[in-house]
Amino acid sequence: MRDGQPSQTARGAAAYRAIHQQLEGGAIFKDPLASLILDVETAAALDEIAANDSLRSWRLFIAARSRFSEDAMGDSIACGVRQVVVLGAGLDTFSLRNPYAHLGVRAFEVDYPATQMWKRDRIRTAGLTEPPSLVFAPVNFERESLAEGLTRAGFKPDEPAFFQWLGVVPYLTKDAVSSTLKFISAVPQAAVVFDYAEPFQNYPAERRASVMATAERAASWGEPWLSFFDPIELLQLLRGEGFNVVEDLGLPEIADRFYGVLRRDIVLGPGPHIVRAHR
Repeated sequence: MRDGQPSQTARGAAAYRAIHQQLEGGAIFKDPLASLILDVETAAALDEIAANDSLRSWRLFIAARSRFSEDAMGDSIACGVRQVVVLGAGLDTFSLRNPYAHLGVRAFEVDYPATQMWKRDRIRTAGLTEPPSLVFAPVNFERESLAEGLTRAGFKPDEPAFFQWLGVVPYLTKDAVSSTLKFISAVPQAAVVFDYAEPFQNYPAERRASVMATAERAASWGEPWLSFFDPIELLQLLRGEGFNVVEDLGLPEIADRFYGVLRRDIVLGPGPHIVRAHR
């Protein structure tokens, strides 16, 4: 991410969520605030993005990862969790929609200070309000740890928590991924949902160029992809950090569970994964 600037990939993910509401009626993931919170520049580009059918598979994946995460979150809350941490929140709107606030569920949003200030401005401009259940935890990861930033914001590391960590792992080093998982695993009854990317060499030649172009576009925004995992490698990492229940969905499983009739013309095989892990 460029210094002092909001994340471009956060803008892109928000655009995909908004377009999913418009083109597919939120069939996979309903987010009534997705369009409202967009900045003017991103909102103006929606029609152009929506018209590019080559981006359809990414749009459905982003809708599915949010659906998968919020379903898993609901399961954790049903088991007594009252702390939700959204890592790299971007323009995610769960904290504004929080249907569990009446149960005492607090949503801690963790992000870079510039992105978080931008989001708060977007909330005000959209005429939305920051609910009492929302806690912003700006963290400059060059100067402090995730634990320090969350604790300062009032997070209780000795109480159960659910962590949503979407659209972040590919932009971190493997060491940073491992240290974050170590922190999460130390929280009682911890559960986390995140996505990751397979190595380029896992893709068939006819798809590899397209995926590499996506990565190159992110790098041009100052947000390069830094980590890739084979599924077996990731499972070993999670087991090593103490997670004993792991569900890893590749594209075929994601399509089977969420896409329904929307899976037409979607090429399945190696690609992004969504993972749910808990102690």
